[in-house]
Amino acid sequence: MHAPHTPVLLEEVLHWLRIRPEGIYIDATVGAGGHAVEIARRLTTGRLVGLDQDPQALEVARERLREFERQVTLVHASFSRIEEIVRRLNLPSADGVLADLGVSSMQLDSAERGFSFRFGGPLDMRMDPQAQMTAAEIVNHRPEKELADLLYHFGEERDSRRIARAIVRARPIRDTGHLATVVAGARKARGRQRLHPATKTFLALRIAVNREMEELEQFLSRTPATLSPAGRWVVLSYHSLEDRMVKRAFQKLARDGAVQILTKKVIQPAPDEVRSNPRARSAKMRVAERKAPVITPVAEMSP
Repeated sequence: MHAPHTPVLLEEVLHWLRIRPEGIYIDATVGAGGHAVEIARRLTTGRLVGLDQDPQALEVARERLREFERQVTLVHASFSRIEEIVRRLNLPSADGVLADLGVSSMQLDSAERGFSFRFGGPLDMRMDPQAQMTAAEIVNHRPEKELADLLYHFGEERDSRRIARAIVRARPIRDTGHLATVVAGARKARGRQRLHPATKTFLALRIAVNREMEELEQFLSRTPATLSPAGRWVVLSYHSLEDRMVKRAFQKLARDGAVQILTKKVIQPAPDEVRSNPRARSAKMRVAERKAPVITPVAEMSP
């Protein structure tokens, strides 16, 4: 079992969640439990519910949270099912909800999971091993145009058509190393490259395999109903597609009077944190607070 990853923007998350010892909190993407441990540490009579679709991550989180087992409930479920899980557990409305949308180091560093081109491994990329779709099926069976569109929309890959054409010609793609080599050979050289040539392709495939945009959309629409008035909602995103979706959802909810946006400017890790944890560099945090419903008094009937 790999060592759990370092939680990103930990102090900022704890500050904005404004944890009360008797409060109810939901870590909707508990992962290896980095944020959850510090939330649970601050609870007395309160309760923390952690969700994750990755059973391996939940196993690590359960071990890390063992000393807080009276306060913590862990559930194998995607964060898109937050409203269903709250009802099933008969939870009162939550004082805070956290969603860290990043892939953990534990997942990235597991060659057998196929998330990274840094290790040779199967083209899997499933967060939930019980899910049917794998990256291998997309790479080896999707039509060229569909593959190009996927790389362009989910990975914002400018060379999507060239890469899709190269992938189709090279089929069958055997593993992560083979795919990374094919993609690198297809991309146009544009000066000094900060990212590996296959970064955007792997990102796009991961998003497609796990239906991440659909899951996030459902999470954003369902979470407000789980929050108590003045309940805090903290979301950490790591790429522009996610961040735009979170930003727009918060803005719409604010226009509808459901939430107040507390972070007028997105919060990002300080340089010291990025130096100590390079995977934090692209993190962006947004925070909203559930507004109390306005109760209009019934006008007195005139005599």
